[in-house]
Amino acid sequence: MIRDDAEALRTAAALAEEFRPGASGRDARRELPRAELDRLTATGLLAVTVPAAHGGADVSAATLAEVFRLLASADASLAQIPQSHFAYVNVLRQQGSPEQQAFFFAEVLAGRRFGNAQSEAGTKHLQDIRTRLVRGEDGSYLLTGVKHYSTGALFADWIPVLARADDDLLHVAYVPADAPGLTVTDDWDGMGQRTTASGTVELADVAVPAAHVVPHHLTFTGPQLHGALAQLLHTALDAGIAAGALAEAAEFVRTRSRPWFESGYDTAAEDPLLIQRFGELDLRRRAADALLATAARAVDAARADLDDDSAAEASIAVAAAKAYAGSAALEIADALFEVSGTRAALDSLNLHRHWRDARTHTLHDPARWKIQHLGRYVLNGTRPPRHGLL
Repeated sequence: MIRDDAEALRTAAALAEEFRPGASGRDARRELPRAELDRLTATGLLAVTVPAAHGGADVSAATLAEVFRLLASADASLAQIPQSHFAYVNVLRQQGSPEQQAFFFAEVLAGRRFGNAQSEAGTKHLQDIRTRLVRGEDGSYLLTGVKHYSTGALFADWIPVLARADDDLLHVAYVPADAPGLTVTDDWDGMGQRTTASGTVELADVAVPAAHVVPHHLTFTGPQLHGALAQLLHTALDAGIAAGALAEAAEFVRTRSRPWFESGYDTAAEDPLLIQRFGELDLRRRAADALLATAARAVDAARADLDDDSAAEASIAVAAAKAYAGSAALEIADALFEVSGTRAALDSLNLHRHWRDARTHTLHDPARWKIQHLGRYVLNGTRPPRHGLL
């Protein structure tokens, strides 16, 4: 059991160092990190956002973001897996009934993991959810649909499913992973985040009791932080990738790179042109970390005093951090090869995993729309819309 923010940060830092040495090999072999995820779960780190009233540490958004940044700096795939877990713990926190909170928070404290079955392929757009909850005469539901990019589902005890009920409003059904009619297929073949097992979930008339269905649509009827918190964790993943790529580039240049013959220096690490470039890249990393911390503080401030203005400030701060951290991760992961030299391109070294992870993860939602909302907010005072991606 983790008791407070400081213990959560110590635990995450220790786990990052534990997971770092095997990260490249797991990626290269596409070896799913089951043992590592079990180790992470056993520390109690996945329960740190359970409210104090239910026995949890109830850590701040700032602490949770740093936890994710630390883990992603070591293994971006492993860090990605529990992102949905925390998002759906937060759904229960916002819209779960007292009975639902008591039951599911106890599950989380006992080490149960949430996955996700959220996105669908081939629909009109991201919000065109066609998975259906059909209510029966006894009040229970039958759940039918197909979900893609279901990160965490393969490792989950419970799979939260985003679906529309007969009233066409969004709900989340919390379904046990072994429920009859539910199938999880490990068919993820992305070029990056190879070991997240972000595959397909099929639901064929899966029975769901009413007690396991949460009215998620109510989240967006007033000021909310669901989107800001979920995006904050994505931002932390990008910042972590940037940090991991820069650290590996520095180690490579110190220990393996040869100096360019025109430099006049004995080692690559003494080359003033390389020193300049590393300084530029570290500025990018530091700026990403600073924007992440600023965004996390805005989320915490809004949580303490939530209204339309504080929610807007939090969403805008997170949008700025996410747009910047994504570009920083891509630039630093690409520059790794620029500063390291030809040998860095060897496939056997697998240094390209940082770029592959950054490129794949930053496709999650477009930065261009976040920048649009920033511009509207600063120029015209237009608050950002209420949805789960902002």
